[in-house]
Amino acid sequence: GGGPAVEKLALSGDPSAIPLPVPMQNRADCDFSYAGLKNAVRLACKNLKTERGLAPEDELDEQDKANVAASFQNVAIKHIEQRLKRAMKQCEEDPECQIKSLAVVGGVAANKELRSRLQAICDGRKEPWIMAVPPPRLCTDQGTMSAWAAIERIKVGSTDEAEGQDVFARFPFSGDMGE
Repeated sequence: GGGPAVEKLALSGDPSAIPLPVPMQNRADCDFSYAGLKNAVRLACKNLKTERGLAPEDELDEQDKANVAASFQNVAIKHIEQRLKRAMKQCEEDPECQIKSLAVVGGVAANKELRSRLQAICDGRKEPWIMAVPPPRLCTDQGTMSAWAAIERIKVGSTDEAEGQDVFARFPFSGDMGE
């Protein structure tokens, strides 16, 4: 998969070699997206090829690839860290929120750098959080994350059954449909 390949390549790269923007940095919410980062990586590779005198179809050398991978991984994790710190702060400031644990699941949970940096965030809180993460061999796809989400939904009595549920439209319908 792409994740393990990026992680392996990043080990021999410089995480500060390629300046990349942290996505959505100026937003004070917990929304999450890598769309801008992926485009920034594409443009950085294009610019590197131009600087190296390479044609668009030529490959970058191994060190450039490693630097791109390390820079991408660093900023991608930084984006997660920023969002996680915001969410933790919201929980810690809400007297009704009893959450003091973090579950890291899915394929990305196998990434050693991510695990290390998220553990540091959990340990560094005023009141440390517990981080739960499956062994890497169980972090092969979305299966673990989907199963965990199902368990959490069952525990709180969440259902997909329409009966008995209050449904609210995001946009109220008026008689005029713009015709």
